[in-house]
This record gives sequence, structure tokens and C-alpha cells, in this order.
Amino acid sequence: MSATDRTRLSGAQAAPTSHPSDSSGDSRDFNSANIGASSRLPGFYELPISERLKLIGELGQLGDDARAALGHFGTLSAALTDVFIENAIGSMSLPLGIATNFHVNGRDVLIPMAVEESSVVAAASHGAKLARAGGGFRAEVDDPVMTGQIQILMPLPEGGLSAVDEVLSTHTADLIAYANRGHERLLARGGGARSLTWRYLSEINSLVVHLHIHVGDAMGANIVNTMCEKLSAVLPGLFPNTAVGIGLRILTNLSDRRCVRVSCRVPHKALHTREFSGQAVVDRIVMAYEFAAADIYRATTNNKGVMNGIDPVLIATGNDWRAIEAGAHAYACRSGRYQPMATWRRDEHYDLVGFMEIPMAVGVVGGVTKLHPTTQAALQVMGSPNAQELAGIVAAVGLAQNLSALRALACEGIQRGHMSLHQSNLDLLRRHEPIRPPTGDL
Repeated sequence: MSATDRTRLSGAQAAPTSHPSDSSGDSRDFNSANIGASSRLPGFYELPISERLKLIGELGQLGDDARAALGHFGTLSAALTDVFIENAIGSMSLPLGIATNFHVNGRDVLIPMAVEESSVVAAASHGAKLARAGGGFRAEVDDPVMTGQIQILMPLPEGGLSAVDEVLSTHTADLIAYANRGHERLLARGGGARSLTWRYLSEINSLVVHLHIHVGDAMGANIVNTMCEKLSAVLPGLFPNTAVGIGLRILTNLSDRRCVRVSCRVPHKALHTREFSGQAVVDRIVMAYEFAAADIYRATTNNKGVMNGIDPVLIATGNDWRAIEAGAHAYACRSGRYQPMATWRRDEHYDLVGFMEIPMAVGVVGGVTKLHPTTQAALQVMGSPNAQELAGIVAAVGLAQNLSALRALACEGIQRGHMSLHQSNLDLLRRHEPIRPPTGDL
């Protein structure tokens, strides 16, 4: 990295600020003349939504139309919105579309996608149509096992790692049983803590214990964190002469025991265009993949294209798209080098074969999934899949999106199709753009 790059990336961190809910030592007088332009709004969270919106309108000097736009709830109620987030004033809508043509593990499925980008749903549908010509997508999904981390602050005991192995191996069964105690309903559904692994990080003098938990049809963050905190109370006692204390106890979003492997085959005849033969398109798509495999800049944009398909389905189904984004990009680095999430090759028949393995921690029960009416309807549209089925479907959409993008890049270029779909946005913008007098010289 050059000195210029280092300078560009450096910078002082912003000083920590108080939590917006912190009202200690402050009067809750919300007269906008007293508050001025300050973002310090003690007790704001205690106000009714209507009062919060009124205050924000005054501080932001908003007109009636702007206030109405902020205070719109769509398919949510004010009560639900207030439960989902703190300091709620309204909801923000995303366009919800349906991607078609998907055939996953022998079953046709319609795909709800919530996204503002005009070409995403069309691209996913086109990629699915191409894959459909070869039998659709095949997905193999791991059991829904999430991992929690418990950090024990301690130097290595006498005997080193072997001594750690001996202690934890001896107590593994008891530790798992203790973690599962009180979670009989999860156990009855086939879930619960399954195994322990551990490693020592000498850089920070920490023993890190990984608790692996089958979470059923949930995403699983809450149960993982609960079990980790419970187990952290007893683990230091296994190392009475060395353990200093407990550090963090929390799940990891690198859910590499909860992966999906999805594949498809596209007959070269299905890729034929007016400009290129099907075999030539296969070659060009493979070349585009090889570019991404060799260059981190191309790989980054390539993988953003994969997530263009995955994220809208996660949003529509009420899943934590940020967690899956983080896990997917971390998994793309597992070799020590950032790589494309999907691979593409030509087979002996000169057909195009795609494959992707990606962590996919999704849920269909709990939280937003059961409370948000649009999410409930979206899952019904998909045939009410369980968590593993949903994971396979979501991964198939990511592979379809990547296929469609690479085909466009390799043939006519990305802008032709993208801009034709984007044209309606531009036309609408021009119709609503105010006419301003020219300034300066013409």
C-alpha cells in the first residue's frame, strides 16, 4: 500500500457519544426553540410516535409532505414498528417483486425480493431461466448448526495445549449437558448443543471455546448467546490455576457449519445469442470468472452481484442480511485470499457448470419472521419452506444472479440491459425535477 493510500485510509475515530435513550441529568423539555439543532434528545424514546415525528419535523424544518412520508407505516402498525426498533417514527418501503423461473431441488418456487434496484429481479429471473434449461438448481444444505464463542483470558497452563485438550475433552459431555439444561423444547425438536471445539490464540493469551448448537428452524442468535453466557460461568473453574477471567461470549456470524452448496448446469445452446454462439458465451463466462479469481477488485464486484440476489430475498423473508453478508465475505477469504463466491467451468459437453458454497444462517421462526405481515406472506408465496429449504432457495438466487450478470458482462456489457430497465426511473425523475433558471454562462 502506498503512503498516499495509507493516509487516505487513516483518520481519527469519532469520539463516543451517549446513547439516544440516555436521559440522565437532562430535562425532557422538547421545545424545539430550546433544543435548537442539537441531536441530543434525552427521553426521546419515551415519547409516543406521533410526538417523536412532530419533534423531528420541527427540528428538520419539514413540510407536511415530508412529515407524512416519514410517518407512513405501510403494512406495519405503529405498535409493531415501535417494537422492532427504538425511537421509531415510521417505516420505509422497498419495492417488492417476484422473481420467476426458479426450479430448486425438483420444485418450482416463486421468489419474493425486496430491493430498490430496477434490474435485480429481472436478472435473477433470467439466470433462473437459463439454469432451468439444464434442470434447475440443486442445493445441499447442512444441518442448522450455529457456533458461539467463549473467550477465556488465560496463559497456557503447564503442559501447553495438550493439557487444555485433556481438560476439555474430559468435561465435554458434562459441559454440553449443562448448556442444554433448561432448553427441553429445543431438544424435543431435535436441536440443542451438539459439540465443543477449542483453540488457543497466543496473540491475546486467550483460550476460545466454540459451542456448536443445532438451532432448528431459527436463525439462532439468541439461543447461542444465551448458552454461551451460561457456559462461561463454569468454564474458568476448569482451569483454576491459570484462568484470569472471561472475555466475550457471543455467536460468530461466520457460520461455516451451516453452509449451502448449490449448483446448476446451463446447456450451451441456451446461451446462444445473435452475436455469439453458445459455446463462445460459455468461454466468455468462464473467462469472466477467472478474472475474478485472479483479481480482488473484480472479485469484490462479482461477489456484490451474488449478494444482489441473496439480500433482497433475506429482506423479504425477515432475515438478518447483514449477518449473512459478513459471513459470506469472510468465507470467501477462507483460503487466505479473497475469492469469487461462485465458480464457473465448462464440462465435457461444453455446457456451463456453476457451483457455490456459502454460509447461510436463515430462520423461518421467531422475531420479525413471525411478526411482520409482509414477511409471513412472502414465506407463504415460497411454499412455507423450513429453514434448510429456505437456505437452499436463497443460495440458488445468488447463483442465478451471478450467472445473469456474468452473461451480460461477457456478451453485450452490463449497461444495455441495466439502463433499459433503469430508463423508467430516469423518465420519472425528469417529470418530477423542478425547472430551475440557468446559472452562469451558457
